[in-house]
Amino acid sequence: MIPLERISPDPESSIKILYHHVMPDVFLWNYHYHPEFELVFVFDGIGRRHVGNHVSYYENGDLVLIGSNLPHSGFGYGALGKHEELVIQFKREFVPEITEFEIVTQLLKKAQYGVSFSKSIKKRLEGDFRKIKSMEPFEKYICLLNILKKLAIESEYQILNSTQYQTSDFAKDQNRVLKIFQFVEKNYANEINSQEVAELSNLTLPAFCNYFKKNLGVSFTDFLNEYRINQACIQLTEGQSVSNVAFLCGFNSLSYFSRTFKQFKNISPSEFQNKVFEKKERR
Repeated sequence: MIPLERISPDPESSIKILYHHVMPDVFLWNYHYHPEFELVFVFDGIGRRHVGNHVSYYENGDLVLIGSNLPHSGFGYGALGKHEELVIQFKREFVPEITEFEIVTQLLKKAQYGVSFSKSIKKRLEGDFRKIKSMEPFEKYICLLNILKKLAIESEYQILNSTQYQTSDFAKDQNRVLKIFQFVEKNYANEINSQEVAELSNLTLPAFCNYFKKNLGVSFTDFLNEYRINQACIQLTEGQSVSNVAFLCGFNSLSYFSRTFKQFKNISPSEFQNKVFEKKERR
């Protein structure tokens, strides 16, 4: 079963603020859910977002709003380099159901599917997230309301799940998806075929392909390739050669690896590696 996380608000406050600035290897999978809404601001870097059945990867940080009881993992899991994020958790009652807050109420309804906001919005709101953690309780309340209002009027966002979760769906669907993810994490460096994963899921191959595409919005092959490419990014930042990384991440052809890398990252593996090293040298 997916664990329920118990959340206690900060002293003299109705919200909980968590700030992380650590190396990513301290993060575990930690798939969980809680009744509180959660607003996650990742300041920089590359990592994985796993909200409901949606799994994808962010670059240059992230800004995501997660609805009540929508299962998710910590955003520091699998991140590159030091991971800095701020998490704000609040109950539905935080936003009064009155006319003046209608636009924010509509945002919270979208949050039940998970909402990822654009990089431009993230950049504009970074100052708000920087200062909220050191505010007094009343100022925190007003600041968070203003953040939610700013998010509510934006049109640049992505809905992460196509269907809304019901608590009764957790045990069967989420445990099946979790088993698939864990299998990929353990075996991505080896040859993986869809039939093998279908059997793991207790589904026929056609049923598995339909199930995966319906729930995650991509084919299993595309999901596997994206996972491998993001593992390749981690190893490229550690100074491994492009050819070595290709085979360490399950690609048996260097040319196919290069094409797939460019498909997901819009640059070649060597260009990505050069950009990372240039950034490190400027620090």
